Amino acid sequence: MKLDNKGEGDLVTYINGNRLKERIKLLSHCSIPSKGVTRLAFTKESLHAEELVIQWMEQAQMMVRRDEMNNIIGRYEGENDQLPVLMIGSHLDSVVDAGMFDGILGVVSAIEVIQFLSDKEIVPPYPIEVVSFCDEEGTRFHTTFLGSKAIAGTLTDSDLEKHDDQGCSIAEALQEIGLDPTLYTHAKRNVGDLLGYIELHIEQGPVLQENNLPCGVVTEFAGASRFNIRIEGKAGHAGTVPFANRKDALTGAAEAILFLEKIAKTTEGVMATVGKLSVQPGASNVIPGSVTFTLDVRDVDEKRKQNFVNDAFRKIRGISLNRGLLFHHEEVLTVSPVKCSNEYITIIENVLKDNSITPLKMVSGAGHDAMAVSDIAKVGMIFVRCKDGISHHPDEFVSIQDMKIGTKILLDTVLKITCYKGDVIID
Repeated sequence: MKLDNKGEGDLVTYINGNRLKERIKLLSHCSIPSKGVTRLAFTKESLHAEELVIQWMEQAQMMVRRDEMNNIIGRYEGENDQLPVLMIGSHLDSVVDAGMFDGILGVVSAIEVIQFLSDKEIVPPYPIEVVSFCDEEGTRFHTTFLGSKAIAGTLTDSDLEKHDDQGCSIAEALQEIGLDPTLYTHAKRNVGDLLGYIELHIEQGPVLQENNLPCGVVTEFAGASRFNIRIEGKAGHAGTVPFANRKDALTGAAEAILFLEKIAKTTEGVMATVGKLSVQPGASNVIPGSVTFTLDVRDVDEKRKQNFVNDAFRKIRGISLNRGLLFHHEEVLTVSPVKCSNEYITIIENVLKDNSITPLKMVSGAGHDAMAVSDIAKVGMIFVRCKDGISHHPDEFVSIQDMKIGTKILLDTVLKITCYKGDVIID
């Protein structure tokens, strides 16, 4: 099988940018009312988005199925359906008040790749599957990679017991959409089932823009540890308890959070974020008796990350002791750093060069489904430039031209991976 575009012009002209834009816009409407996009896993909004994705997959001549963890998978057969499959795609869920492109661009660009192959009647030797993972962000249940972990076989029974803020467990959420949670292990793919996994994703940072590049190649993903922290004091009347007698949980938490910021700024490679805080009893005339907050710590160096956490907790324990407070912490998520396949890094670098793009190597500080899939297969990632590096925000933006270029890079990469050496010519 050969694809020779001599005389046909640049393949970017055959990537339908308007279709990419329109589909992303349609998916953005699958949201609860909010400033941006809010689409949580296993909700009516996510189900609406999934139906659109299924429709587009079928239009691209894919056989579509919903697996036991609610991942949507579209299969485009190759010449030999017994060969391992190359998986491409991303996720459909969002954070609260998100932008339109995070995860979504990876799904619609993967469908666009298969649409191109179908339109051109190109059948590669290996089958290709487009996957739309059910929950990457972890916004609803505070645990990430549900869909990709199920496929990798690393999801556990205890994971399904995790609850959202309304007390609904993952198992119950699966039941509500008509799936049997006891069958989630059937979504598992074995080592050897996948040829590999390639994900196209917006950068979510400013590096590509600063280097005036539309795309880059990811070499590794930072590991992450996430904690729930509780500082306990004693509630009291705001007007009658002297400062010397107060056990104000909020001032203790504030000191701890400022300390976390200080040491993170001076520890190279570490990113630390407090993203959620709750004060109890939460009345203007009551001294706070309890404060809970989250801590997210990331680094490509696992040992350095763990040393940071240990030092931070030692200091916070001391802050609490000095103020007569109690300090508790619970680890709710840990993800080790992951390196991308050297083979895929090289392929993507060469594709970028072939498209006259400097192959900038990049580290992803954000977590992605590729990290979970790496337990059973080689993984690679292509970054696409986003305006001002803004992400997880309604102002998140990717130009049509950059979407087209990113999809072209994904297409070329898919062809180089799935076709035998020397079988494909892309000019």
